[in-house]
Amino acid sequence: MDDKETLRVGTAVRRRRKSLALTLATVAARSGLSVPFLSQIENERARPSTRSLERVAQALETSAAELIAAADSGRTVDVVRAGEEDGDGAAVRCVVRGRHQLRATEYIGEQDTGREFQHHGDELMYIADGAAEVEAEGRAYRLERGDTLFLSGGVRHRWRATEPGTRILVVAAAGTVGHGDDGDSDADPRQVG
Repeated sequence: MDDKETLRVGTAVRRRRKSLALTLATVAARSGLSVPFLSQIENERARPSTRSLERVAQALETSAAELIAAADSGRTVDVVRAGEEDGDGAAVRCVVRGRHQLRATEYIGEQDTGREFQHHGDELMYIADGAAEVEAEGRAYRLERGDTLFLSGGVRHRWRATEPGTRILVVAAAGTVGHGDDGDSDADPRQVG
């Protein structure tokens, strides 16, 4: 996490404290940190150490990770580097972090879940490398590098990469596709089959 990200945690701390109707004095007593220091954190004038952030989180009945995740939603500009991966090196990575109106997920390698999906909102698939086959509306579509496929909300579909090294970017409005904030793949609670 860079310095700007650390500073943005202050807004998340303030939001959480106010949602619990706690005063700075109460959080100070619970965390063992001073009121002035907590005020500086909330006003993004001080950067808490990892240990201090954990103490604040515990006082706010949450975790440091949750505060950082809440801070992510405040990003107005964010760069996700090519080498960054979600989790344990999975072949799926979110390329838009935090909670925003837009979700974008990159699928890498030979994906073939064998599942059918159906989402509320529209979805766009872009083949960055390789090739894929998509079944939608009773038809099969072969997509190659540079091709895009648009699916209206409600269209049942399934897809699979057909070449090694395939990279597919799936873009949709947040909440309409099952990529949760935890980096899950295209799993959707409304999936069929």
